[in-house]
Amino acid sequence: MTPHDDGLYLMLISVHGLIRAEDMELGRDADTGGQIKYVVELARALAENPRVRRVDLLTRMVEDPKVSKDYAQPHEQLADKAFIIRIPCGPRRYLRKEVLWPYLDSFADNALHYLRHIGEVPDVIHSHYADGGYVGARLAGLLGVPLVHTGHSLGREKRRRLLDQGAKPETIEKNYNFTQRIEAEEFALDNAAMVIASTTQEVDKQYSIYDNYQPEHMVVIPPGVSLERFHPPRGAWFNPPIYMELTRFLREPRKPMILALSRPDERKNIATLLHAYGENSDLQDAANLVLIVGNRDDIHSMEKGPRGVLNEILLLIDRYDLYGRVAYPKHHQADDVPLLYRLAAKSSGVFINPALTEPFGLTLIEAAASGLPIVATEDGGPRDIVGYCKNGLLIDPLDTARMGQTLFGVISNRSQWRRWSKNGIQGAHRHFSWPGHVKKYLGEVDKIIKKTKRKRPSTSLKSKLPTSDRLLVTDIDNTLLGDRESLRQLLDRIRGAPERVGFGIATGRRIESAVKILKDWDVPLPDVLVTSVGTEIYYGVSMELDSGYQHHLDYRWEPEALREALQGLPGLRMQAASEQRRFKISYFMDPVKAPSLAHITGHLRQSGLHANVVFSLGMYLDLLPVRASKGSAVRYLADKWDIEVEHILVAGDSGNDEEMLNGNTLGVVVGNHSEELEILRGRDLIYFAEGQYARGILEGIEHYDFLGKIRNIHEQGEQE
Repeated sequence: MTPHDDGLYLMLISVHGLIRAEDMELGRDADTGGQIKYVVELARALAENPRVRRVDLLTRMVEDPKVSKDYAQPHEQLADKAFIIRIPCGPRRYLRKEVLWPYLDSFADNALHYLRHIGEVPDVIHSHYADGGYVGARLAGLLGVPLVHTGHSLGREKRRRLLDQGAKPETIEKNYNFTQRIEAEEFALDNAAMVIASTTQEVDKQYSIYDNYQPEHMVVIPPGVSLERFHPPRGAWFNPPIYMELTRFLREPRKPMILALSRPDERKNIATLLHAYGENSDLQDAANLVLIVGNRDDIHSMEKGPRGVLNEILLLIDRYDLYGRVAYPKHHQADDVPLLYRLAAKSSGVFINPALTEPFGLTLIEAAASGLPIVATEDGGPRDIVGYCKNGLLIDPLDTARMGQTLFGVISNRSQWRRWSKNGIQGAHRHFSWPGHVKKYLGEVDKIIKKTKRKRPSTSLKSKLPTSDRLLVTDIDNTLLGDRESLRQLLDRIRGAPERVGFGIATGRRIESAVKILKDWDVPLPDVLVTSVGTEIYYGVSMELDSGYQHHLDYRWEPEALREALQGLPGLRMQAASEQRRFKISYFMDPVKAPSLAHITGHLRQSGLHANVVFSLGMYLDLLPVRASKGSAVRYLADKWDIEVEHILVAGDSGNDEEMLNGNTLGVVVGNHSEELEILRGRDLIYFAEGQYARGILEGIEHYDFLGKIRNIHEQGEQE
């Protein structure tokens, strides 16, 4: 892969939801909302800038009869220089974001396939949300390029709000998988050269509760809006067809309209809005309430979350007897949205966003540009929007009575309404245009590119594995070694294999120790050795150190500060000096006396330090650079030597092999494995052998037909 000098190649990663160039299904479900619109418009806006050569927006490929075939197309053009690239990831069917976590390693591996196919490396990777952040951090680390991250909606803040509402911790964990989401956010923050926030409140109040809070790496760039579609009613404007749809619900359709527009998600807090409207008779007499909450055919057939929200809406309308006062149409088109804003403005109405938290507030900017005053949650983006535009009021989204009073006040004060309407139009155009967003965005990107000294893995280098199209990589202790007879049989198979089969070692041992024990067991030196828990790579008989990989790892690595941070913690004892390496700090750990792994990781993050913390065999603790692990080393090799990840068989027995076994590699867990690896049992591309030591590797070779055509078990798993 060779970078180009004739403009920037920018890669955006937004994994979940349904993304296409036209007729976006915004509000279809909880995953297809404001983030989807933002990344599509950002990609288009960036591509219009002459300094940008190409923009790729990577998202998940979906092949599901329940959704459009558009989402199964691998490639779709967004603009002259912008493209949607759909990456296979896990089962082919459409999945909500909370269950995508086991498949994100495959997304990263398949994204590398795409880059090898086009023969380029992006100048910057920009990840979105926690899942995109996980993938982006992995890719940026492997490729040695800067990572920009936008969190959109932060897990810690969402969890806090749900707990404040009285939700049970175990329930929200089950529904939203917050533990994994927050850990992915921490991982992204740990690796990001720059974090883009939409508001100062997001930086000061939401990111600040993360262990990896680094305000010096955060910039506030207000989101842009394509304002040409959003404007106030003009001249002799006639009511559009969507108006007739609303009149089906309303006895007095000419009354001012309180408009709410969101997907059917409990975090959007529509139920509290209905309580506020239902408990305020003056507000009911003064205005109608119009709820645009996605599109639906049959509520009963929807997923549990949206179904629950819509059922609650219907029950509350019935409870307060709001028939004839509330409109809640089943369907609307994307082109109806600007018309709805104008209808509300023409009626002298108000737009409300009552969400528990609102990171961006794109709908608020659209409403402002349409001349519609706003009432919005005080948490997140609305603070800055109201501050810039001076066109409305902020509310506590959980204060039902105050919400109703505020809406009535906006509807009732005509002179204030006209002033706010005018302010919103002017403020939206002054502060939230896409050209202005892109100008600041590229200025910040220039800074991080200049700061980042990168040396990318290159497939143009002469490989020491010139004929290999597949690679066997195995741990040493208790995997390759342990039984001499099965080891002899395995070595015979390797010697008799075609020239295209490479052989590698990945071990926690330092290079001197690894070479010595291989010699003691009469194992010839392999083509490549990954040593010191994935922090060093050596090639061939000369044991040439891969200096590019060393440069790749030297990112936010502060060994002295790390040692000082762990000094004095109970249950930790430094291993011998011979076990310490440039990119590895090794301890003996007593799990009974020592703090938990999560506590140690959090302690380091809160100290402003960055490390991959690895615990293995119930007694060893290693601190590595954030880009270092056996798994990262294996993928570095795949990229550098142009070997497909699906053609790499990896074998291991302990916790420090876990990442290496995940993803699209052909994983083999030997029969004598430690308990730490039991969590991997049942995954499609991880085979648990019955045979121990080298016999388990032989069993895995047969299972995958690794020396033959290689069984495509990954595709079989996807089709199930």
